[in-house]
Amino acid sequence: MSSSTGAPAATPAGAVHTLPSYLQADHLGPWGNYLQQVDRVTPYLGSLARWVETLKRPKRILIVDVPIELDNGTIAHYEGYRVQHNLSRGPGKGGVRFHQDVTLSEVMALSAWMSVKNAAVNVPYGGAKGGIRVDPKKLSMGELERLTRRYTSEIGLLIGPSKDIPAPDVNTNGQIMAWMMDTYSMNVGATATGVVTGKPVDLGGSLGRVEATGRGVYTVGVEAAKLTGLALEGARVAVQGFGNVGGIAAKLFAEAGAKVVAVQDHTGTIFNGQGLDVPALLAHVKTRGGVGGFAGADVMKAEEFWAVDCEILIPAALEGQITKDNAGQIKAKLVIEGANGPTTTEADDILHDKGVLVLPDVIANAGGVTVSYFEWVQDFSSFFWSEDEINARLVRIMQEAFAGIWQVAQEHKVSLRTATFIVACKRILHAREMRGLYP
Repeated sequence: MSSSTGAPAATPAGAVHTLPSYLQADHLGPWGNYLQQVDRVTPYLGSLARWVETLKRPKRILIVDVPIELDNGTIAHYEGYRVQHNLSRGPGKGGVRFHQDVTLSEVMALSAWMSVKNAAVNVPYGGAKGGIRVDPKKLSMGELERLTRRYTSEIGLLIGPSKDIPAPDVNTNGQIMAWMMDTYSMNVGATATGVVTGKPVDLGGSLGRVEATGRGVYTVGVEAAKLTGLALEGARVAVQGFGNVGGIAAKLFAEAGAKVVAVQDHTGTIFNGQGLDVPALLAHVKTRGGVGGFAGADVMKAEEFWAVDCEILIPAALEGQITKDNAGQIKAKLVIEGANGPTTTEADDILHDKGVLVLPDVIANAGGVTVSYFEWVQDFSSFFWSEDEINARLVRIMQEAFAGIWQVAQEHKVSLRTATFIVACKRILHAREMRGLYP
């Protein structure tokens, strides 16, 4: 095992570490952001730094054409991806998103953050991610099913209960996972419930899975508040994104006595300085598809959201939302990343200089994959736990993981993001080192 400090070993003479152009940071958005994060952690990896190039190169990248027949009889083609970043610690694990802005850079970065996230909470998975560049809102239910089934068949050579286990992500849900499970099962000739997680409970899904990511965000937020002396009673909270992550986290913080004062999603930005009625807002979102038009709030301009007076900010939408252009406006004491990669590296530095404590995505939103692990274990054993058992196990794992990361941050005097990467990357690279290279 390596020491916890020390500079990386020098590159051996003649070694080739030049990254392929599609992996380089200068033009690659989310992937470039991830590479900068790896560079920052490298000096803390000790002797394991000789393996750090492993983290900068996805193990497999599959790009597939996904043709389907639309309801009007025409043929449409969509581009799909499945990236396996690292499998040293176990099978690949990571969601599938359907979004019109999906790119290879994004999926590579998300798969890498899954590697880090799984290692940070110490579940036995590697990192993977998938996506299709499509606006699912423009498809009928039949078209969406055909798209899902065709994509599943195209990536079928990579996925499997002991190889790579997809899950829901942006614009995908339990129904999508049910279609994926059924398609894979039909192709292998046997029902394979463990090929995906986030399934409906009647098909081997786990109780507590839908709320798990939001509950994890809340759990680490509570722990950070205790350690920093921030009282939750009366604390003002602003949330970007109000789905399964932001909505559940807002509900739990409100139940703890905090006031959710501002919410932003794709339909609008709303504000109420006295605190929004979160249950009523959740009901509104369920029927109207977003926070826009909610009667119990004032409308704000989108750009004003970042300057809201609050103690806690939860970005729970898409990546790249907090940038060098708006980070300086943020007044929160605590930023809890419910989304994956919502803060750029430059924004991270600005927030650090302002004294804002950032709870990084790779620990803050790991509740989802933790309960996905529980679901996978339950599917293998065909023995299912109660929701209380699942929530208790989730809270314990998140608390223990956060405590260890906090300790590393204090020891090395680094940000929680760097501390999380230190813990996770050491676990990944130690597994790589112990396994060795074959052949």
